[in-house]
Amino acid sequence: MRWGRLSDRLHRAALLLAVFGAVVGGLVIAGLTWWLLWWLLGAKAETPNQLDLTKIALSVAAGVGGAVALVVAYRRQRDLERGRFAELFGAAARQLGDVDAAVRIAGVYAMAGVADEFSAPSRRQQCIDVLCGYLQLPYDPADGSNHLVSRAESADEAGVKVERVYEFRRNDREVRRAIVRVIAQHLKPSAEISWSACTLTFNRAVIEKADFRYAVFGGRHTSFAGATFIGPTTFEFASFAGLHLTFRGATFRDGPALFDRAAFGSDRKENREPAGVGTTFAEVTFEDPASFEGATFRGPRTDFSGTRFLGARTSFQDAKFRAELTSFERAAFDGDHIAFDRAEFTSPRVTFKSAQFYATLTAFDEARVGAPHRLRNRGTRETVFSRAEFHGGIRFPRTVFGGRMVDFTEGDFFGDISFLGTRFTAQEIHFDRPKAWVGTQFDWDDVPTRKPIGVKPNPWPPTAAG
Repeated sequence: MRWGRLSDRLHRAALLLAVFGAVVGGLVIAGLTWWLLWWLLGAKAETPNQLDLTKIALSVAAGVGGAVALVVAYRRQRDLERGRFAELFGAAARQLGDVDAAVRIAGVYAMAGVADEFSAPSRRQQCIDVLCGYLQLPYDPADGSNHLVSRAESADEAGVKVERVYEFRRNDREVRRAIVRVIAQHLKPSAEISWSACTLTFNRAVIEKADFRYAVFGGRHTSFAGATFIGPTTFEFASFAGLHLTFRGATFRDGPALFDRAAFGSDRKENREPAGVGTTFAEVTFEDPASFEGATFRGPRTDFSGTRFLGARTSFQDAKFRAELTSFERAAFDGDHIAFDRAEFTSPRVTFKSAQFYATLTAFDEARVGAPHRLRNRGTRETVFSRAEFHGGIRFPRTVFGGRMVDFTEGDFFGDISFLGTRFTAQEIHFDRPKAWVGTQFDWDDVPTRKPIGVKPNPWPPTAAG
């Protein structure tokens, strides 16, 4: 009750202050108008009679009264909208918390309807946060489609037996799929009401069979950090134009992950770019095939550091890497086939440092790694493959290594590694101090004098360390 009375007092005080401001503003405007008319029209000062004074007083009173009426009407309308939002939002939230799955599904669409009706960014964002937050609640796909409501597990922690009980919502799979569908529909360019400018946070969410084809993620921040994607997942033709996109630590399993023709980042510059901006797939695990064919990466950085590509096929064919930094540092490429065919790496800095190429076949056919310095193009300062492990079959036919410097120092070359048909146009190319040098092939193996002058070391071939 005390808080309620305090809220009422604050509300009345705010209204009184607004009315007072309207009165003062009206008087100031009236005085300013009279002075401008007097100055522009050259009116002479005369002693006004009683009738003139009465007219002036009534006009000023009417103007001030009108301003007060507008302020009161505006405040009343705003309070009505606030009350209506609270009512509809509360009703939708209650539905989302219901034990009946059908009621929860209705709550999904009710919450989406509230977000559509109230266009104020803060209110729409509040509704979207609730929908995204639902996906972050504890959920086990194995139990999410049946009637189970809890599961007990025992664990031994520091010699003490601890029993934990995990609560699940009955038949929750369809509710969660409805949320993903509703959000995806509002991100498409054809959406009647778009949510693309909003922040979307799916941290540690469990998302099944997600279809975000053609979705536009235009908010400053979009986060799937730690999320688990289950089943076929598609972001084909999606656009990620915000300041920050992260999939850090996410896992894709039980189906392919498709990002074909997706656009990541933008070329616009921010006055102040906080740390961590850009596109991040760091520490992601792709357990099944992954495809980024024809994707374009822009912005301050593209980060695949520590990412594990474990599916039978991973493809970056025709992808374009144009961010300030492109990093595959410590990435692990496994499976049957890794394809970088016709990929273009034109970032000022490109790094595959300590990457592991373990796939049966890794192909860079006709790829362009590194861009020369040109007008309006700073070119690629360095391309780093130092300490990378090249095992299995790896080929670079008609690949161009350009830019200022390409570094394969301390690489581990052990397999069927072919640089036949490769063009080395960079100013410096280093293969110094390899950990192993087995199975590598170059065009000048039989005639060492054909080796480009920029390729080191001399004499050739390199000697394995140890």
